[in-house]
Amino acid sequence: MAFRQALQLAACGLAGGSAAVFFSAVAVGKPRAGGDAELRVVEPPAWAGAARPGPGVWDSNWDRREPLSLVNLRKRNLEPGEEELASRLDHYKAKATRHIFLIRHSQYHVDASLEKDRTLTPLGREQAELTGLRLASLGLKFNKIVHSSMTRAIETTDIISKHLPGVCKVSTDLLREGAPIEPDPPVSHWKPEAVQYYEDGARIEAAFRNYIHRADAKQQEDSYEIFICHANVIRYIVCRRCARSFPLRSHTL
Repeated sequence: MAFRQALQLAACGLAGGSAAVFFSAVAVGKPRAGGDAELRVVEPPAWAGAARPGPGVWDSNWDRREPLSLVNLRKRNLEPGEEELASRLDHYKAKATRHIFLIRHSQYHVDASLEKDRTLTPLGREQAELTGLRLASLGLKFNKIVHSSMTRAIETTDIISKHLPGVCKVSTDLLREGAPIEPDPPVSHWKPEAVQYYEDGARIEAAFRNYIHRADAKQQEDSYEIFICHANVIRYIVCRRCARSFPLRSHTL
């Protein structure tokens, strides 16, 4: 069976502040032909790994967890039989779905010179409150909140988490804002040094590899995870994951 990601994307802008993107991974058949707009494909940076299938060809091993790639067919001298191979594949097959919510931090004081002083504005705090209320209203059993270690993300997380009591919080430097890849086409107002793309790109790619993947075969129930980070990090994750699959369709949370 071919595996691909079925995406359900949701974006809810709150006065220019917090925004959420949601997608889930399941195992389904091949995508249906026709009806979808053609994608503009951006080649991944060097640190993203080996070459992948061209436009329109789904990479079933996008997270290097495709069952067939994990079965060691050379472990025995003889080719395994069909039943044995099916059994071994089932051992690695995901039995649950990971639902991932990507949330940008709320509005903050952009003019502060030090990162620690870039705290949320009153409007930003209101945005975080509304986001927390909206997430709570979904009635889902959230497993955890993973957030960037930057001040504005921490404050956003603290406000949102008040509406989700009992959900553990995990801080990580991998999700800090940065310049993961040079924008195409270029933008005039934002031109980091080349070394920043090299350093930030590797870090944010590490965040993608660590957090964005299908459920582990040992996971028995669907999970619901919230990631609170930054615009460039979310853009990179979504583009990195979806650029070679199919057009994104947005729905309101």
